Amino acid sequence: VTVCGGSLILGMGGALDGRHAVTHHMGMPAFAATGVIPVQARVVDDGDLISCGGVTSGLDVALHVVDRFVGPRIAHAVETLFEYERRGAVWRACGPDPVGLPEQHSLPEEQAPVLAGNDETPQSDHPLFGAWQMKVHSPIGVQDVKFVFAPVGDGITGQALRGEDAPIDLTDVTISGSRVMWSQKVEKPLKLNLRFDTQLNGDTLVGAAKAGMLPKSKVEGVRIP
Repeated sequence: VTVCGGSLILGMGGALDGRHAVTHHMGMPAFAATGVIPVQARVVDDGDLISCGGVTSGLDVALHVVDRFVGPRIAHAVETLFEYERRGAVWRACGPDPVGLPEQHSLPEEQAPVLAGNDETPQSDHPLFGAWQMKVHSPIGVQDVKFVFAPVGDGITGQALRGEDAPIDLTDVTISGSRVMWSQKVEKPLKLNLRFDTQLNGDTLVGAAKAGMLPKSKVEGVRIP
């Protein structure tokens, strides 16, 4: 592996005859005269010879070497540790996973799903159980959705009903005091995984729905017969 003018020195010594390589831009005009095949690129990979341009390209060649010999996922994780000059490492679904480095796709703590069973087990007459007519104020308009909650064993089951669409089962329905949370997969008008976080106050449910890094959507509704 060579960085900056290192490849030019090797070329002048005859070590790179017929090889593809790059050097510092000021040395490129003379590079071909050494027998090297010059390539205008930040990083040139020619088998057992990897070269890069100026000193700042050392970051590019370092990530390329990690990608090639260890794997793209680890190279991508290493790049996230850069405070400055991130190069845009490509993540690919191959190679080993990084160990001991920050998770790349974890949700912010406030969005972390709450698993069923971590909170209280509601009584069969809990005020949540029954039907609720809700409005979801999404970026594409207000969606009217009917939610139905019921006890099942030691947990809670739920469904979302909207117009003529087939009912959608809710998952991870949990109650913690007056706080009610659940997850829902939405297919229309966009395919999203929503996490609802609401407050139960008598016959009203008010809160928000969140999908990944998208802005929160206000949710409000009332109990219906």
